[in-house]
Amino acid sequence: MEQNVTILGIESSCDDTSAAVVRDGILLSNVIASQSVHEEYGGVVPELASRAHQQNIVPVVDAAIRRAGISKGDLSAIAFTRGPGLLGSLLVGTSFAKGLSLGLRIPIVDVNHLHGHVLSHFVRRAPEDEVPAYPFLCLLISGGNSQIILVRNYNDMEILGRTIDDAAGEAFDKCAKTMGLPYPGGPHIDRLAAQGNPKAFKFAKPHIPGLDYSFSGLKTSFLYTLRDARKLDPDFIGKNLPDLAASLQATIIEILIDKLAKAVEQTGVTTVAIGGGVSANSGVRAAVADFCASRGLKAFIPERAFTTDNAAMVAMAGYFKYLDRQFCTYDEVPYARVSV
Repeated sequence: MEQNVTILGIESSCDDTSAAVVRDGILLSNVIASQSVHEEYGGVVPELASRAHQQNIVPVVDAAIRRAGISKGDLSAIAFTRGPGLLGSLLVGTSFAKGLSLGLRIPIVDVNHLHGHVLSHFVRRAPEDEVPAYPFLCLLISGGNSQIILVRNYNDMEILGRTIDDAAGEAFDKCAKTMGLPYPGGPHIDRLAAQGNPKAFKFAKPHIPGLDYSFSGLKTSFLYTLRDARKLDPDFIGKNLPDLAASLQATIIEILIDKLAKAVEQTGVTTVAIGGGVSANSGVRAAVADFCASRGLKAFIPERAFTTDNAAMVAMAGYFKYLDRQFCTYDEVPYARVSV
């Protein structure tokens, strides 16, 4: 295998500007600049996100290279997130990667953002770090996606099930907003759930055939519960905040695990991984670990640093593609939506 392959990864799909350096599959640095400007709007404002990326990308890339202890001349290639994501944000990362590639005369590698989340499990800090063996199942759960993916190789992934409406992270954030919690609501739900009773309230659960997910019914059930209860007691939410959070989280987890169990039964796969922003949720992490332990399955639960949008996963995916000489041309453009 080729040695001293050094990949700079760039991630700018949403509201985090990130750059990372991977050498021979080992992570040397991972820098993330988050954007707090969106908090007052209760969600990501695309135009503000792209402007922030323009301000952040140069210092973030510079910091990643310096922390890795290398120079720009040591880079073998540049990997960048081409999509899916916000087009304005993606354009910043794509354009920067192309410009730096031309200046350094090294190839560029385009990365599917969702593939990056799946392959985050291959990010190693040391050669002895364990990574999944193919094939494995990955439960990809984030604000925009809820998917069960059969991973046969880094470039061979099959979606077995996906959400037909809202994603798990979207359900967390929208329900959190109705509870008066700040954006993003998922972490606040997670924190409050630890203090509440997960059986205090019952919410509707979907009955979707196969391995597909649905969270819109749960979201509607939650909203109606709050609306009806507040008619009787205007202070209902404040009095029951931890119990509401715990019950909501428990219901979402039950929905996720139920489909995951069916996927395991159908495929016979013995290794399960999770990825995406919702995989940072304490309840989800514990539930997947318990599920795998009860069935004798190998579980891969990522560091929280690799659950949200980060360039380490982009660099890792780029490293695999570089070894196969799967380079990108300069006329490739970002895309907003795509399947895994």
